[in-house]
Amino acid sequence: MNREEFAARIDHTVLGPETTVADVEGVLDDCQEYGMNACVPPCYLSEASAYAPEVTLATVVGFPHGQHATEAKREEARLAAADGADELDMVVNVGRLQAGEHEAVRADIEAVVAASTLPVKVIVETALLTDDEKRAAGKLAREAGADYLKTSTGFADGGATVADVELLAAYLPVKASGGIGDYETAKAMLDAGAERIGASSGVALVEGFEG
Repeated sequence: MNREEFAARIDHTVLGPETTVADVEGVLDDCQEYGMNACVPPCYLSEASAYAPEVTLATVVGFPHGQHATEAKREEARLAAADGADELDMVVNVGRLQAGEHEAVRADIEAVVAASTLPVKVIVETALLTDDEKRAAGKLAREAGADYLKTSTGFADGGATVADVELLAAYLPVKASGGIGDYETAKAMLDAGAERIGASSGVALVEGFEG
């Protein structure tokens, strides 16, 4: 894998509560310079799509806790597609998953998948789950037609680990996200089976590339 291929697997992310449109434009500038994708708040999708139409844009659904009503998640996904998103990163309802309400979890994911033709990544917040709960999340996301599993929102303690990437990769392609601040960590996630990397430090990852 060369540097260009590595950069294309990074979703350079800006999702903090104080994010402004200027912050989003700065991330998009980085993405254009380094060949990365972007993950931006849904409220800025229209501006982002107009500012950098050639950059692949991911956005979030039910973020950051996953406890939106399913109908709200479905509408959020529909609006994101209309506003220029290329991919959707939705947060699973962790409480329902931990309570064993698997049919509700599956239906929640299915609603977002059905809302558009965009690829859907299901954020399972691995730091909050047991291994059995992670396996259940992987199975439910696969059954619901999701395209990826994503480890973390970045809002819970803990982030991506090699062990979690290996576990989730048995079900769907994985986007490793949370606490990935340097090239060595990103490479470890890719070596463990991750297909994508989500990080707010995308520039540092690419500049640290050691092919």
